[in-house]
Amino acid sequence: MMAYDRPGGDGLVLGVPKAAFRPSPVFLGLVALFAVSGVLTWNGYGNVRFDVFLFVVSGWLVSLCLHEYAHAVVAYRAGDRDIAHRGYLTLNPLKYTHPLLSIVLPVVVVLLGGIGLPGGAVWVDRHAIPGRLRHTLVSLAGPATNVLFTLVLVAALRIGIESGGPVEFWAGVALLAFLQLTASVLNLLPVPGLDGGNMIQPWLNPQWRKMYDLFAPYGFLLLFALLWNPRIGGWFFDVVFAVGDLLGLPSWLYATGLDLIRFWQS
Repeated sequence: MMAYDRPGGDGLVLGVPKAAFRPSPVFLGLVALFAVSGVLTWNGYGNVRFDVFLFVVSGWLVSLCLHEYAHAVVAYRAGDRDIAHRGYLTLNPLKYTHPLLSIVLPVVVVLLGGIGLPGGAVWVDRHAIPGRLRHTLVSLAGPATNVLFTLVLVAALRIGIESGGPVEFWAGVALLAFLQLTASVLNLLPVPGLDGGNMIQPWLNPQWRKMYDLFAPYGFLLLFALLWNPRIGGWFFDVVFAVGDLLGLPSWLYATGLDLIRFWQS
């Protein structure tokens, strides 16, 4: 896909095959599905609710790949060259930990709860990356991608909806923007094991870092426990809704999108 350093005549980039930088067929297939389902939704072809479902789910999976890819690119540039050998620079979602936790579970949560749950994970060799700031930047890269997607989708929505078009299409775009917004907030929470927690981990003193590392493997469970708490979950959604209103993201439109992707209820 891209060469980060000048390749030699042997097809290698710093000892890494150039194929390690090419997007995988799985990712390209997701991008194609996203584009085709978007066209079908716009033209109202077939079952529109199912078209919106494909549009939103494939778009969300593409964003999951790019989120993890951002981590991998920054880690590669920061010094972890072996990350290319682990396949993280191919944008293949099957490389980002377990398919059930990385793909199936986030999609199920999207369908049932309308929350952009953090998906896969990129395993970084921290010993290969010098300096605390670089470690923080590696962790920040993923959430920054979600924030960028949120802004781009909201801008596209606000500009495009004025030109007309089917409400189903814009409802899908609005739901994707809302999912990116929830993912941005979730990923920035200072929960051990999540990106927000990993951003501050290098700056903790040894005693606090040891405690952090003890809880980090259970970050996913901690996140669920926090969101399950009515007060904390309420605070989370208050923040998400407030930021959405500030950005001009119509709540009725992404609510319509969430209703549409549940095509089995029609």
